Amino acid sequence: MRYADETGPDGAAPGTRSSRRSFIRSTSAGVTAVALGASVTGAAVPPAQAAEEAAPGARRGSRPLAVTPACSGHETPASIEGPLFKPNSPERSDLITPAIQGVRLDLSGVVYDTSCQPLPETLIEFWQCDQNGDYDTSGFSLRGHQYTDSRGAYRLRTIIPRDYWGRWGQRAPHIHTQVQASGGPVLVTQLYFPDNTQAYGRDFAALNAADRLLNRACTIRLTGPEDDRYTGAFDFVITTTV
Repeated sequence: MRYADETGPDGAAPGTRSSRRSFIRSTSAGVTAVALGASVTGAAVPPAQAAEEAAPGARRGSRPLAVTPACSGHETPASIEGPLFKPNSPERSDLITPAIQGVRLDLSGVVYDTSCQPLPETLIEFWQCDQNGDYDTSGFSLRGHQYTDSRGAYRLRTIIPRDYWGRWGQRAPHIHTQVQASGGPVLVTQLYFPDNTQAYGRDFAALNAADRLLNRACTIRLTGPEDDRYTGAFDFVITTTV
């Protein structure tokens, strides 16, 4: 539904590798509580980002958001999970179905540990709203999970989501993610889009500036659009020990 504080039935049989999928639900509640405090009250900001935001003209909305840097060893900032996560999503890297009509996004990247070593077989969950700002709460449209390959890499075929009104006010377009190495803690976060993104006639700069949950360190690097399609990149850095 359109509002982010509405929930829907699960209604789906467990997916592939359900034994590994089950832990993400059991541990995410604690992670979400910690992430909410860190995101809303102000988590630690890397020195480079702090310097950039302190520089003249670096206020939100005055220029595009910072893009994903090369692996720095700093863990990707956490964020809230929100109420619309659903367990047992299908294992897939292509979220495009016939009902999805939006600006296409081919997203890829690598999952690293804090020593900048790639992490094969890392679980990544993605869920998002569609081109109308609606989440599928009765099925698994624009929801899925996958595992990184032998090089720690992932690929996702999806669309750029639209903004919507929810529990925390108007949300800028974002993609929810949960990332977890086997036996490690769950990173719950959200990925955002640069100010100059062009989709659905929306002002991404204004939407980003107004979203109090947005973290500039979680901005996807975009190229395009070409033929109404963007190519994006984002590398995750996660902790592997509890």
